Amino acid sequence: MIAFYELIKNAFDAVSPTGAEIRFEIALRRNDYLKFRHRAIEGQADLPRLKSDVEKALDPSAPEDSLERIREGIDAARDVESFVEALDALHASENRIIVSDQGTGMSRQDLIDNYLVIGTASRKRAIDAALAEHASGNRRAPFLGEKGIGRLSAMRLGDRLTVETAEAGDKRLNLLKIDWSAFDDLDAMLDEIDVAPERGASKPNNDWSGTRLIISALSADWTDDRVKYLGEHDFARLTDPFADAKRRPRIAIFWNGTRIPVAHMDRNLLAHAHASVKGRFLYKDSQPVLQCTYEARDLGFEHPVEIENREYPLADLEGSISGTSGEVPVSALDDLGEFDFEIYWFNRQRLGRIDSIGDRKVVRDLQRRWSGILLFRDGFRVLPYGEDDDDWLALDRRALASTGYLLNKTQFVGRVTISRLGNPLLIDQTNREGLRVCPEQQAFIGLLQLAIQSQLRGFMREVDRRHKDQPLNMKEAKTDVSHLEKRAKSALREIRRMAPESAEIVEQLQHTFFEIKEFFDRAQRRIDEVESENRQMVQMAGVGLLVEVVAHELARSTENALAALENLRGKEVPDRISGLLNSLRSEMTSVSKRVRVLDPLSVSGRQRKETFNLGSLIEDILSGHELQFERHNVKLKVNLPDHAVRIRAVKGMIVQILENLLSNSLYWLDLRKQHEPDFQPHISISLEVDPLTVTYEDNGRGIAKENRENVFRAFFSLKEKSKRRGLGLYIARDCAEYHGGSLALDSHVNRDTGRLHRFVLQLPDEVVVS
Repeated sequence: MIAFYELIKNAFDAVSPTGAEIRFEIALRRNDYLKFRHRAIEGQADLPRLKSDVEKALDPSAPEDSLERIREGIDAARDVESFVEALDALHASENRIIVSDQGTGMSRQDLIDNYLVIGTASRKRAIDAALAEHASGNRRAPFLGEKGIGRLSAMRLGDRLTVETAEAGDKRLNLLKIDWSAFDDLDAMLDEIDVAPERGASKPNNDWSGTRLIISALSADWTDDRVKYLGEHDFARLTDPFADAKRRPRIAIFWNGTRIPVAHMDRNLLAHAHASVKGRFLYKDSQPVLQCTYEARDLGFEHPVEIENREYPLADLEGSISGTSGEVPVSALDDLGEFDFEIYWFNRQRLGRIDSIGDRKVVRDLQRRWSGILLFRDGFRVLPYGEDDDDWLALDRRALASTGYLLNKTQFVGRVTISRLGNPLLIDQTNREGLRVCPEQQAFIGLLQLAIQSQLRGFMREVDRRHKDQPLNMKEAKTDVSHLEKRAKSALREIRRMAPESAEIVEQLQHTFFEIKEFFDRAQRRIDEVESENRQMVQMAGVGLLVEVVAHELARSTENALAALENLRGKEVPDRISGLLNSLRSEMTSVSKRVRVLDPLSVSGRQRKETFNLGSLIEDILSGHELQFERHNVKLKVNLPDHAVRIRAVKGMIVQILENLLSNSLYWLDLRKQHEPDFQPHISISLEVDPLTVTYEDNGRGIAKENRENVFRAFFSLKEKSKRRGLGLYIARDCAEYHGGSLALDSHVNRDTGRLHRFVLQLPDEVVVS
C-alpha cells in the first residue's frame, strides 16, 4: 500500500486538478499464469489443453486489444517451450497498473536532472524555503515529500516502468523506460541503470500536461475482489475520511475500465459515539498549551450528557511529558508545532441501529471498518498509524493492564492532523513507515496519550462515580513490590561480597532490610484482607501507594551504594568503603523511620481511632523524609504550637494525608529544580488551633486554577506516565472527610507562578482532646 501511497502523493505534488487515477488492466491473473507455466514445464498437460485453459482463464472485462494479443501469442506457440516463452512475455506486457495525473508534468530535462537522481535536493530546497515563509502565514507545503524516492515505489509493484510525461509547453511526450529486473541488488542506485529519456508520440492535445506511469511485469496477484477491498479500506483511508467528501483529494480507481468506489465515512456514526475527546495543541503567548474537550454521551447507565473543557499549560505539560526522568526534554514542546485531534470512543456492545446507517450489524461493521486513530499530514495519511496491527499510542497494552473502562484501539475512531510546515520535526522514516523517533515525536505521542489514556479515562470514571453510584474499583491501586524487594536483596548480597571487611555494617543493613520487608508483608496482608467496603478499599489503595514509594526508596539506596562500590573495585580505599556503607546505613535508617510512621496503616482488622499528639506526628513524618529533603535541597519551614495538640483520630489516615502531600511536592519541586538551576525549593507546614487547621504549601509548579477540584478526582494526574496514579489526593480528601473534616486547595494565587500552591486540612472540634 505504501507504494500506491507514494505514487498518489506525487500526483498531488504535481498539482493535478483531477487528482490521481489508478487503472488496473489485468487480462490474466498472476496466479493463473504461474499455474499454467508450472503445468507446461512439468508436462502435466498437452499443448492444446494448455491453450484452452489459458483462454478460459482470461478476464473478459480486460481491454480488448490486450486480450487479442494474448490469444494471438498463445495460439502462435508450436511447442511447450515456445508456449512458456509466449506466456512469460505476454504476462509481463499485458497486465499493467497505470497511475496517471494531469499535473504539471516533466520536461525531458526534468527527467534527467530530477527523476533520474535519487534524493535530489530540489524538493528539499523548496520545503526549506516554505518553512522560512511559514511565519508569514503560509500553511501549505509545496510538496508532500522531499527526498524524491517516492518514484522508486513503482519497483515494489512490478519489474518494468514506462514514464510518459509532458509539460504544457511540450509538443511531444517525454518517455523513460526502466527494467528493474536488471538489478540483482535492489539497493543499487538508479544511476547504475543505463537509461535515458526518449522523444515520444504527440500529446493528446496541445495544452495537455501530466504524467502516466505504466507498471508491468507485476509482482503481485491482482483480482477484482482485491481491488474492491482496497477501495473500501486502504484507499479510503489514504486521504482524511473525516473531511468533507467534496473536498477530499480525488483518487479514482478502475478495474479493467470499471470504476471502483472509494469508501467515504458516514459522519453520522461519530454523532453516536459514547464518549469523545477533541483537542488542539497550540501556543499562547509563545507558551505551549494543550486544550481538550471531553464529552460523555452514553456510558451504559442513566446520566446526562457531560461536557468538560480542560486546558493544560506548560507547567502541567512539563510534569506529564518531560517529568523528573527527563526522557523527553521540555524543549521538544516548544519545537513540536501545533496539531489537532478528534477521537471518538465506542462501547461496541452497546452499538445499535442507526436509522441513517442501518441495523446493529451494519453499524458495528462500519465502526470496525473505520476503527483506529489515524494520523494525517496535510490531509494525507502517515502510515502505518491506525492499522489493525499497529498500536502507536499503546492503547491495547494499557487496556490489558487496566480495570474499568477498557480503551483499546478497536473502540476508537479518530484522527490526528499535522502539517509539514507546522510540524517540521515530525518527519517520516526513510521507508515511509512511521515517524522518525526524536524528542518531538516522543512529546507528540506523550500528549496524545495524556489526552486519551489518562484524562479521557479519568473523565469517564468521574462521570461513572457521580452518576452510577458504585464503589470505586481500586484493584489498580494494589501494588506488587516484590521486584523492588528482589533488587534491594540482590544489591545487599553484592555489597557483602565486595566488601567482606565491613561484615558488621552489612549485617546491620541486612537486619534493617528484614524489618522493612516485614512491613511490606504486613501491608500486603492488610490489602488482601479487604474485599468489600468502599472506604476500606480507598484506604488500602493508600497503603499500596505508600508501600510502593518506600520500596522504591529502598531499592534506590541499595543500588546506588552498589554502583559506588563498583567504581571503587580494585582500589585500596577501606575508609571510603566504610564511609559509603555508613551513608547507606543512614539512608536505610531513614527508610526504617518512615516504615515505623506508616506502620499504623498495616495493622490487622479495621483501623481504630486513638489519641495522639498531632504536632509530634507531623515531626515524625518529616523526620522520615530528612535524607530526601537533603538530597533534593528542600528547605523546611514548620510552625507548630508550643503546646501539644492532642486529637482522637485514625492515625494511619492522618499519615496518608501528609504523606501524599509530601510525595506530590517532592515530584513537582524536583521538576522545577531541573528546569531552573537557581531555584530553591521549600515546603512550609503550619498547625493552628481554633479551628484545627494544617496548612501545607510548597513553591513547586503549582496547580492551575481550573484544576482546583480536578486534582481531588480519582485517577486525575499530570505526572509523567510511569508515575501517573491519580489516587493520592483523592485518598487524602477521603481521609479528611472520614473524620468530618475537609481537605481543599486554597484559592490564593501565587504571584510568582499565577497558580495555586496551598492545601488546607481542617478537622472538626470533635476530634480535639481537651
